[in-house]
Amino acid sequence: MSDTNGHYDAVVIGSGFGGSINALRLAEAGKSVLVLERGKRYKPGEFPRDVRDVDKLFWRYPKRAESKGLYDIRFFSGIAAVVASGVGGGSLVYANIHIRPDAVVFEDPRWPRAINRQSLDPYYDKVAKTLDIAPIPPEVKLVKRDVYRAAAEKMGRSVFDPDMAVKWGGPAENGREPCRLVAECEFGCQYGAKNTLDFNYLARAESLGARVRPGSHVTRIEPDGAGYRVHYKDVAGGAESSVTGRRVVLSAGTLGTNEILLRCRDVYRTLPNLSRRLGHGYSGNGDFLGSIQNSKTDLQPWVGTDVTSVIRYFDVAPQFTMAAPTFNKAVMEVIASLGQGDGKWVRPFASLLYPLMNWLTPLAFKKGLLSKPSKRPGPNAGDPARMTNLFAIGRDNANGMIRLKNGGIDIEWDYERENSALIGRQDAAMREVAGIYGGTYAPLISWSIFRRIITVHSLGGCHLSDSPEAGVVSVDGEVHGHPGLFVADGSVIPTAIGFHPVMTISAISERIAEAVVNSF
Repeated sequence: MSDTNGHYDAVVIGSGFGGSINALRLAEAGKSVLVLERGKRYKPGEFPRDVRDVDKLFWRYPKRAESKGLYDIRFFSGIAAVVASGVGGGSLVYANIHIRPDAVVFEDPRWPRAINRQSLDPYYDKVAKTLDIAPIPPEVKLVKRDVYRAAAEKMGRSVFDPDMAVKWGGPAENGREPCRLVAECEFGCQYGAKNTLDFNYLARAESLGARVRPGSHVTRIEPDGAGYRVHYKDVAGGAESSVTGRRVVLSAGTLGTNEILLRCRDVYRTLPNLSRRLGHGYSGNGDFLGSIQNSKTDLQPWVGTDVTSVIRYFDVAPQFTMAAPTFNKAVMEVIASLGQGDGKWVRPFASLLYPLMNWLTPLAFKKGLLSKPSKRPGPNAGDPARMTNLFAIGRDNANGMIRLKNGGIDIEWDYERENSALIGRQDAAMREVAGIYGGTYAPLISWSIFRRIITVHSLGGCHLSDSPEAGVVSVDGEVHGHPGLFVADGSVIPTAIGFHPVMTISAISERIAEAVVNSF
């Protein structure tokens, strides 16, 4: 399956869930496959831990050419978003949570009629098998899980332990060890215990001949004969190259995919037939963060996976779920020392400060302000052993707008006004949990000051649809008006999900991969 003069049967852009799934299924079908990934390849033990080394921690390329790290954090006009960069995409830093959403999620009319919980179940099954998902073994005793589940039961709420993509037991092999319960899932697992894509989908694709080219930043796509030419830049040396593919699968993540397509339509004009709905309907999946300090119980927050259990709030709209993620001891000590200020003294300057956050955030890390506990603890700061974060995931109205602006993309959205009912329910639920814990509660300081949520679940902008008037791609992921060009990642999801979304992104990517293979 070698390429001839840079030509492949399929060029896949991005190596996250959508890209890795498509790479494997195409390779299994005997197709020559090239995967272009902007980030580097990480092995267990290579993930950044010195938060002062911001060029290894943050991705800011090309604005800062030497900054090619793991986390891409961006503060947009209406929302802030965190995504990952590296071979394996978001799987490197997600919390391993795999949930099949309730059927009601797909009853929203923005979903094409062909896609529902029942039609996706076979694809959910494929994902579950490949990623070897299972809940935390019952013999693993975790204080933070027991306390959280007890709180749910006291509130009369349904609570469950979700499936996780984790190596729970067995011998160490191929540089991978079983989970050590060190609560570092979202920092990159140094022990290889996470079933990240580089260990399954992508590894199997490579064993079948697929090629992965890290450090390749895609700039544009253009028609070329019976396929497409993909232009990209080597992030190390800056050299520009291109390859062609009979099929191209764009899986650069919601932010990356929307930006590439917007540039192709509006700047390079290489894909002029793209739907006018491109960029419409962005969702942050209703992510809302808070914390509890000074719990009456020692929670041992650094023992376990980051997330253990999920509470349902699907009885009344707007619907959401909630987890209680915690991290390793060093991180919890820093977070706890910062306290829970309401930001009142900063709020008058919020409109001036917010546009600077893309610069201030890496600066704060570089200066070591977040590398160790604060010498001047903030309000309500307490024992880190008695602290937990709270993370609600809800069905927001998915009304954000992604646009090209000032050389990049921006997301415009009056989130607070349009989703006030959801925010109110999430905030009230967190306060109720805090009361049971006997601790003090506050939302994330970025909300208190700027009234902006920070999402790790960007969705939408390239919706699945029955027509170009309703979305960007068909129900099979093929771009309307551009045959042979497909999209498979979170950008095709037309609504918020209200659960951790990766299982649904993966199932839909499996469905699209089937269509891509059948298109040859």
